[in-house]
Amino acid sequence: MEPRQKARLREFFNKLVDRPLEPDEPFYEPFVAAMSDGDPIEALATQISWSDAASVHLLSGQRGSGKSTELRRLRKTLHNQGCEVLLCDMRDYMNLTTPVEITDFFISIMGALNDAVQEQYAKNVAHESYWDRLIRFLQTEVEIKDLKIEGNIGVGKVGIGASLKDDPSFKQRLQAHLRGHVARLVRQAHEFATEVVTLIRRVHRNPDKKVVLLVDSVEQIRGVGVEADQVYKSVENLFSGHAESLHFPLLHVVYTIPPYLTPLTPGLGRLLGGGTVCNLPSVHIRTRDGAPDPRGVAVMQHIMKRRYAEWHEIFTPAQLEHLALMTGGDLREFFRFAKDCLTRAASLPDASLPLPDNVLQDAENHLRRDLLPIAEEDATWLRKIAASRKPELESIRELPRLARFFDTHLVLTYRNAADWYDIHPLLRNAIGETSA
Repeated sequence: MEPRQKARLREFFNKLVDRPLEPDEPFYEPFVAAMSDGDPIEALATQISWSDAASVHLLSGQRGSGKSTELRRLRKTLHNQGCEVLLCDMRDYMNLTTPVEITDFFISIMGALNDAVQEQYAKNVAHESYWDRLIRFLQTEVEIKDLKIEGNIGVGKVGIGASLKDDPSFKQRLQAHLRGHVARLVRQAHEFATEVVTLIRRVHRNPDKKVVLLVDSVEQIRGVGVEADQVYKSVENLFSGHAESLHFPLLHVVYTIPPYLTPLTPGLGRLLGGGTVCNLPSVHIRTRDGAPDPRGVAVMQHIMKRRYAEWHEIFTPAQLEHLALMTGGDLREFFRFAKDCLTRAASLPDASLPLPDNVLQDAENHLRRDLLPIAEEDATWLRKIAASRKPELESIRELPRLARFFDTHLVLTYRNAADWYDIHPLLRNAIGETSA
């Protein structure tokens, strides 16, 4: 390939970076409203703005569906309505591959809230930081013998916060010590949240100012290895067993949740205060009966055009449609497929533009191998999902397997009029071969 063409592929490649976008960035494409019955983010903003009392809201979707980007749009919308909005990414505070309990979950959230307030206002808004009061609580009210807790006030985030995120054994021991102190820890968290809201209102000289906390990346909690079942069950217990505790006085909270909780707990929104679960599905590039959806394909083209206006000189329209259909409307997979095609083409000395079809075929085969092999037991379940467009969860004991299907994108979520499900398009032939 000529150096000039290779330079164009490199430019295209780097514009497909996967990161959260602000709604005023050139790469941002407002596809959620275009593909939904109404705009779920605007509806969520309206629910919050109309709620006089403290409220809890849930945002569901698979990893890569655009939740972090849409949370930023929600933040801007609420800010324009006069709200104070704090966005916390829980990847910075939680170990997302080990079981979670209400105690360490609250420590992580309140620590994130503390740091967000400190960053936004360049100082501690509360008279004592959450980390300092947590250390004081652990030193004076919890008998800790086998757990090293830093004794110096002011090191909470570095000590406890970092250990909760990076040291699974520390997290397990802290959970064990705090199981007898859940009510006190929850009460302390509620008190801190109330203090934060009160002081933010004082700073803005507005006693009615609405304060909103957006808790991102909780949906990324996923089980791996021998603890997988425990991790998924702990998430279920967190939201269904501790629903009342997840409300904070004076604070409006939006939690992101994994998609497997929606079919598992249909009344979860009601349990958490009456709101509906806001779902961000994959772009439905096929209708429910399996036919390609021209509107969804057009959305994927618009998204690609935002990234690289001359995309049609690299991919033909038919090739881009194929990329969209074979990735099931999943944005992260869509970009990954395209980037793989670009790098493969750059390594071919005789490749030309638009890319030859064999480059796409090689990249497609590579993506398919990432999803395989499929055990016959899983294949049987996946075939049922493909036929019914439902989760087909026959027993709560099978939740970890269903959660794994969502986490690994073997199953994708969609919505047009109602929620429905389908297997990853690249699995169709493999599932058929397995059943033969």
